Amino acid sequence: MEEKFEGGRVFLLSPANIAGKRAKMLLNPRASFELARRLRTGAGVPLGEAFAFMSGLYFRGKLAYARAFAQAPNGGQGILIITSNCGLVAADTLVTPGQLEAYSDVPIDAGDERYTQPLVRDAMALAEACANNCSIVLLGSIATGKYVDHLLPIFGRRLHFPKEFVGRGDMSRGGLFLRSVTANNLLTHVPVCSTLRQGSRPPRLPRSPILRD
Repeated sequence: MEEKFEGGRVFLLSPANIAGKRAKMLLNPRASFELARRLRTGAGVPLGEAFAFMSGLYFRGKLAYARAFAQAPNGGQGILIITSNCGLVAADTLVTPGQLEAYSDVPIDAGDERYTQPLVRDAMALAEACANNCSIVLLGSIATGKYVDHLLPIFGRRLHFPKEFVGRGDMSRGGLFLRSVTANNLLTHVPVCSTLRQGSRPPRLPRSPILRD
């Protein structure tokens, strides 16, 4: 179990693939399904909902897990999504088609300042707002430096990661999250700075009807 932080638990979710097939379906101006219609009208749709559709099981699992176990600090957000050009964005923030398409113009690249500057800006603001009393749980890859290289210097030992992630692929991680929510079982959050960032693949999860995409 993670170290005890009395100030709460904030989740940082890695983004969905804006260039993927499901993203193109959602952004198709002729799409007639309900989420696409809502996206094109009014103020848009919540970013978390849009990404959950684009990514399917993996992001849907991350979002469900974060909603189940986030403990937002006073006056703050409990679930923030890492974006390519806008830093950390609350999962319930309404977005338009134009805003979603703008994400695809900037790569998630640790060397691209269009990505790193907003991320570092918002991470520093979050660290200051939470002081030292809140754990920050990254639900995204720690095998490369695209997130960790910028977040770890800011959050230090407060930056956590589900230990059960190591060695699993995206689909397995998504299934693991949904099972954890169903069982009301918090995964083992450990500090990124002391986590094995790559490992052997664990056994496959058993099939479950709740994981059909």
